[in-house]
Amino acid sequence: MPTGPKGQKRPADVIGNAVRVMRIATGEEADDVPDDGKSAAAKELGSKGGKKRAANMSPERRAEIAKKAAEKRWSTSRREE
Repeated sequence: MPTGPKGQKRPADVIGNAVRVMRIATGEEADDVPDDGKSAAAKELGSKGGKKRAANMSPERRAEIAKKAAEKRWSTSRREE
């Protein structure tokens, strides 16, 4: 049985997945989401960090970082072809 991004088990076929979703929706089966080990406070602060960092950064620096990221993305995608 395939696993999801957080290790949860998922049905391999479309119909099996649809049945699982229906059972969760009707309450026959619990939708168990494994705990990732992070506290709620840490998650909240983590989501604010990127926005705060971008607000404190100059537009030139943001452009420089974006350019570097784009070059990296394009260089790796070219190697795969």
